[in-house]
Amino acid sequence: MTRRGFVYGAYGAAALAFAGEPRSKMGIATTSYIGGNPVRDAYEFLEHANSLGAGGIQASPLGDFAKVRDRAASLGMYVEAIISLPRNEDAAAFEKTVQNAKAMGATCVRANAGGRRYEDFSTLADFEKFKARALTAIKIAVPIAEKYKMPLAIENHKDFTLVEQVALFKSYSSEYFGSCLDFGNNIALCEDPMEVAEKLAPFAITTHVKDMAVEPYPDGFLLSEVRLGEGFLDLKKIISQLRPNTHLNLEMITRDPLKIPCFTDRYWATFPTVKADQLARALRLVEQHKKKLPRVSQLPKDELLRIMEENNIACLQYAREKMPYL
Repeated sequence: MTRRGFVYGAYGAAALAFAGEPRSKMGIATTSYIGGNPVRDAYEFLEHANSLGAGGIQASPLGDFAKVRDRAASLGMYVEAIISLPRNEDAAAFEKTVQNAKAMGATCVRANAGGRRYEDFSTLADFEKFKARALTAIKIAVPIAEKYKMPLAIENHKDFTLVEQVALFKSYSSEYFGSCLDFGNNIALCEDPMEVAEKLAPFAITTHVKDMAVEPYPDGFLLSEVRLGEGFLDLKKIISQLRPNTHLNLEMITRDPLKIPCFTDRYWATFPTVKADQLARALRLVEQHKKKLPRVSQLPKDELLRIMEENNIACLQYAREKMPYL
């Protein structure tokens, strides 16, 4: 059996359980299937998300764009596009991607600057070079987004700090440039997720909704996405910060915990200053909410896919039943 056949065969019955229920207002991003995405293009992912009762999708602009746009409209679902920022200052390639997203019916495009600050860069100088490249790419991208009236949302992706992100968005003051607010990512930078939500919410174009859990380990702490309602995030409070009609996209990544080695020198090498109070708050958070986190890398592929889909279904069901404020 193919991987695609496994997922749809195993979960066809589970998906049908949603047929008589109201559609969730929460959509789902293809990144909820990292390491096992069973779909070939945006249309196939749209159909799968529909079978789960999701409100929309966030997916790469691949496939028959008109078919995706028309099918989403007929289902009452929204579409967002996952794209990359311009590479090597290639504005033409980026513009073509935005055109494809628009043809697909996307309400916005989501990108990230790339990389994890504490893993990919060993010195502040290395990080500053990366940051300069990212800011150049954004400078190229924003006018194109404005030209096509296609909002560009940059995700807080374990690269820029909250202060850097807020400064970036304020520097443009464009209705077509803002944040893809990821509820949990900046915990990896020892930042308070509630403060991140509060300060990025005014700039949020779209979101990655997730709940988070933590576990101590010798070099710092471990960080994982967990099923909605099983972590420590105050989802209601975060969502209440958002502007009305901001799309909520589930990003439930089923994987081994991320290592956040905040007790090591390398971790702090790319930060201009090390704030003791910031680290202390992060460690208090870990102590208050620590729990044993799941590991999945040892599982056979089919078992990983099964758990991945169970997690996604459970999160959408939780949103439907336990989040009436959506």
